[in-house]
Parts: sequence; structure tokens; C-alpha cells
Amino acid sequence: MINILIAFIVIIALWSVWGFFGSRVEQTDYTVVKKMNDYEIREYPAHIVAQTTVQGSYGESMSSGFSIVAGYIFGGNTKRESIAMTAPVVAQKGGGEKVSESIAMTAPVVATNDGDSQTISFGMPRSYTLETLPTPNDSRVKIVMIPTKKYAVMQFSWYRSDVRIKSMQEKLLSALARDGVVAQGSTAYAGYNAPGTPPWMTRNEVLVELK
Repeated sequence: MINILIAFIVIIALWSVWGFFGSRVEQTDYTVVKKMNDYEIREYPAHIVAQTTVQGSYGESMSSGFSIVAGYIFGGNTKRESIAMTAPVVAQKGGGEKVSESIAMTAPVVATNDGDSQTISFGMPRSYTLETLPTPNDSRVKIVMIPTKKYAVMQFSWYRSDVRIKSMQEKLLSALARDGVVAQGSTAYAGYNAPGTPPWMTRNEVLVELK
């Protein structure tokens, strides 16, 4: 019995270590404007995202949308010269050999609800511009500049499910109505951790843009 308990503790410890290092990626910048009860108001500076729109629930779209955009950042793009990882450039016409380039992962991965579809977005590394990002090989991937915006954000941990995400979004909207804060647009979900991260270490958020 003691050996089983020790083995269990070791597995949990190793899982936690993997979760810690597996989630250490560049994160989107933001400034906390105001802390409220249950949520906070943040301002996000203008930033570039790679995104795709897919059909289905949050769970289904996070899986399919993640695969599509991940294909772009893990080499599904074209580039004509060798530059350090995460420093891509737009493909140009002319001679020369095309090579794929990997782009660094960033967090969070954001899913924005729009009726029956979800738009899955990955933030691009801060050091790059629209001019220095490679062209996606997959036409479903779009490179978009998001302007400076303010959001109300509520954080939660452990597993995400469609039911729980919707419940947290409703809780956030209720808190905004209570405080007289006016939202605009659809609510969204943001996940910060790699798949397989221990649930007690996960960081999940629901957010909505503010007027």
C-alpha cells in the first residue's frame, strides 16, 4: 500500500513539473485597468493573431481549430530565407527555394463564439509584424491585426467543458450587469495551457469586449 502511495505521489509530482514547463510560453500583454468583484477589466494593446473559423461546440472547435492554426505555426507556411525561429517573412515571387518555418507558441488560445461557429485565435510573437509573418499554406488561416481593446475577464481553473464555459460566461455577464458595465460583441473563452496539463494548474478565462 505504501509503495502504491509513493508511486502515486511521484506520478503527480512529475505531471505537475511537466505541466509547469509545458505551459511556459510567451503570453499576450495586457494592463489591468481595474479589479472588480469576480472579474477584472483589462486593456490589451494592438496585436497580431492567426485565426480560423470552424463549426461546432467549444470543445469540438478548440480541437479542430487548434489543429488548423497549429499547422500554420509549426511549419505550414512559406518563407524564402532562413531566419531564426519565430522571425518569419512574407513569401515573395521569384527564384529561390521555399522552406517552412516554425513560429513560437504563445498563450492564450482564444475561442470567440459567433452563432454556431467559433473563431480560434493564436497570438503571434510580439517581435513580429504583418510584414514579417509568413503566408499560411492553408487558406483557412487568416492573419489579422487586433486593435487596442478593453475586456472584462473572469478566470477559472480545472477542466473546461462547454457547460462550464457557458456557465462562467453567464456569470461574467451577470456581474457586468450588476456593476453597470456595458459589454459589446460575443463572449469568448481563453485557454493558457498545453493539452494534458494537470487540471489544478490550468488557467482558463472567459472574456467579453467592453464599450
